[in-house]
Amino acid sequence: MKEFVPSPPPIVRNQFETIRELFSKNVVPSYGRFDLAFSHGAGSYLYDVNGRRYLDLGGGIAVCALGHAHPAITEALVEQSRKLVHTSNYYYHEPQGRLAQALVELIGPGKLFFCNSGAEANEGLFKLARKFGHDEGRYEVLTTVDSFHGRTLAGISATGQDKVKKGFEPMVPGFRHVPYNDLAAMRAAISPATAAILIEGIQGEGGVTPATPEYLLGLRALCDEKKLLLLLDSVQCGHFRSGRFQSYQRILENSELETRNSKPFLPDGISMAKSLGGGFPMGAFWVRAPYADLLSAGTHGTTYGGSPLACAVGLKVLEVIAKENLEANAREVGEYLKSGLLNLKQRFPNVVHEVRGLGLMIGAELAPDLAKLPGDPTKAQASRFASLLHAEGLMVIPAGTNIFRLLPALNLRPAEAKEGLDILTAVVAKLAA
Repeated sequence: MKEFVPSPPPIVRNQFETIRELFSKNVVPSYGRFDLAFSHGAGSYLYDVNGRRYLDLGGGIAVCALGHAHPAITEALVEQSRKLVHTSNYYYHEPQGRLAQALVELIGPGKLFFCNSGAEANEGLFKLARKFGHDEGRYEVLTTVDSFHGRTLAGISATGQDKVKKGFEPMVPGFRHVPYNDLAAMRAAISPATAAILIEGIQGEGGVTPATPEYLLGLRALCDEKKLLLLLDSVQCGHFRSGRFQSYQRILENSELETRNSKPFLPDGISMAKSLGGGFPMGAFWVRAPYADLLSAGTHGTTYGGSPLACAVGLKVLEVIAKENLEANAREVGEYLKSGLLNLKQRFPNVVHEVRGLGLMIGAELAPDLAKLPGDPTKAQASRFASLLHAEGLMVIPAGTNIFRLLPALNLRPAEAKEGLDILTAVVAKLAA
């Protein structure tokens, strides 16, 4: 892995208060933002407008697979932009074909559709399910409690969290939610209208909960039995974050159940985004044969999806991951971080309640009532805890009420992981005292 040397900080003319005022006057207030404004980044570090450095273990919510300002991404952007930024999907171009080929080789026989985000990728899977079931009058997609599938109207309808739906009723019909990792509940929920089942291999926004091998294999058998599509939302847990390209591959490896299975596990569709472009916005969904041609010409489309520029970056991200063996790094450094958090749970059970996850997708659940946690009591514990870490120069991602996530760059170094654990240990010990 290459060393990153940050560029000299620019001359700062707009300090934090000026920037915040710009947002207050001109930006829709749809986010609960922390009081931070960043100017630049390098590797696994971010720098705010006042020049302070932060270790970023949030990775832009699992997006910055190669960290910040990676030179290979910059080179790919510059080189491709000199040749061709955009045509339209009326025409062919080599980068899209090559990226599709690379992703098929990592998953299995099938085809790709490229878009611009995870929400769009999931919308494509919803349309695939409806097309699949249309002639039989089937349209329903079963999802799970605590799932998250995007912020479009169909995305929040598919999401198994009531908080994202408030104020946007009525929901798009055709979605129902059942408990996660509960095969019996899924079987019981199937109706004559059901066309597909959609789950996350590792629930992200819902608290970093991996599927069990029994659940994945049971869902595959159930979908085969009932003639349903099995769809996986891998927007957050995919692209090597778990230590394999797809989280289901990591969950099922070395599984006796998988070994006894007559054929390798493969879903029927997979949505992707986030790390796919390493920070450049892009999404995609893969569809298994024989369903890969269901969305024929005119049934689905996008203006920007799969542009030469986006696909050149996606190819470069895959190239660096392979060259630097970041799949193994995600496992090794992820295990180090998880072990460190488990140690904190053992030492300070009154602060750290639970730790779970795979690779560099780790969630830590805080104890439900931290009396010493400072900050606005109307805000969730996870957000207040994140603010404490910000004060010490560390970035994490809140999830729900009392869970924080570590979703760092896949090239996070052991020394950087140790730095993060040292900060976490100091903050947790102070809260436990």
